[in-house]
This record gives sequence, C-alpha cells and structure tokens, in this order.
Amino acid sequence: MDINRELKRHFIGRLVQDGRRIDGRGFDEMREISIEQNVIPDKAEGSAFVKLGNTEVLCGVKMDVGEPFPDTPEEGVMMTGAELVPIASPEFEAGRPGEDAIELARVVDRGIRESHMISLDKLVISPGERVWMVFIDLHILNHDGNLIDASTLAAVSALKSAWVPKFEDEKVIREKSSDLPISKIPLSFTYAKIDDAILLDPILDEEFAMDARLTVTTSGTHLHAMQKGETGAFKPEEVFNIVDTTFSKYKEVKKLIK
Repeated sequence: MDINRELKRHFIGRLVQDGRRIDGRGFDEMREISIEQNVIPDKAEGSAFVKLGNTEVLCGVKMDVGEPFPDTPEEGVMMTGAELVPIASPEFEAGRPGEDAIELARVVDRGIRESHMISLDKLVISPGERVWMVFIDLHILNHDGNLIDASTLAAVSALKSAWVPKFEDEKVIREKSSDLPISKIPLSFTYAKIDDAILLDPILDEEFAMDARLTVTTSGTHLHAMQKGETGAFKPEEVFNIVDTTFSKYKEVKKLIK
C-alpha cells in the first residue's frame, strides 16, 4: 500500500464531505482551459496544444492515402493513438502503449467517431480502393488528472484546424486542397465520484481518491458515448444529473474552440 496516496485519499474524502475541493473549485466547476491551434504547422496537417489546469496535451493530425476498411468501402479511415511519455508522470514508462494509453485513445476515438464529427464519406478518392486516412496522435506532456477531457479537446481542436492535401498522380502533395470536412464538435466531460459527491474535471489527487469515474461525450444536442471507470457505481439519478450538467458545460467550453 502507498501510505502517501492513502493519506491523500483520506484527506480529500474529508474535504469533499465538507463540501470543498482541494483546489477550491465548486463540484461542477472545470479548471481553466487554454487552446492553441496550428502549433506544429510544418509537421502536421492539423495540431493543437491544450492546457486543462496543469494537464497538458499536444495533438497532431496527419493525412495520408490508403485503402478503406472492407466493411466501409465508401468511407475514409480515422485512427487514434496516445502516447504517455515518462516526462509527464513518474507512473508512465517508455515502450509500447500500456492499458491506460489504449483506453485513453479508445475513449477519445469513440466520442469523435460516434458523433460523426468527420464526414468520412467525403474523404473517398475512389470507392473501395483509395481514401484519405486521418491519423490522430495524442501526446501527454503533463499529467495532473482528467486526461480524457484534455485529450478530447486537443483532438477536436486539431481536427478543426486540419486540412486535406492534394493527391495527384498517385502521390500525396503536401499542399492544401480543402479543409477537413467537419460536421459536429464533440466534447467529453469526466466526473469522479468520491463517497456520495460527484466532481467534474478531477485533478490527479482526486482521481487517486475516486470510487468511480464517468465520461460523457456530447455535441450539444445528443449523447454520443459514455465510459465508466473504477469499481464504484453511479445511481440512476446521479447519471441524469451528470447528463444535465454536461449539456450545460458544453456551451461554455465549445466557445473556446475557434
């Protein structure tokens, strides 16, 4: 047992019982968000750097030409990967992606995919043969909790700024042909349950103390994905309240994406 983590868990639990959070925020209040787009224009067709409190994520979007999936011959391809670099947290190790990196990439990917943010049918060059492939690469630079929401913000912001290169004579030419076809702006909102309290946008210390986690992705009018983590449970009325809060917070955060 990590005694320091156990003491911190107990301390945070006492704070929550008193209606307080360790950083002074309200239970339904997010940390400060900053978004910079096109931060690596020479290396990617789209990019963004996001700070959610002290959590920092860099996302690059690359475009290439390849074959479509056999079951979707008239759609482009989207793939998402995440890298948890050791400099971001002592708990991250170099090497192949671990379970945390795989889960992070899948949750971000699912929210974008299920919302139909990218009009993949508009990325077809020749049906069944050639399509544009969208690669979303997430790099965690500093981990202070809630990687899912920070990564979703980074991915969506990078996609919003991305463009499609030219494809001539079976070659990709790194010159802009058109903007990436975008139809929706999905955003995720993650909640931590500590005892009977529900906290939006948990910092790392609160994640150590949480009994359960729930991430909800929406584009403002519909729910597109949910992901539960940890061993605790949410009551039905808690989930309904989380969904209501998510719709309300979506309007605030969407304004930050250019």
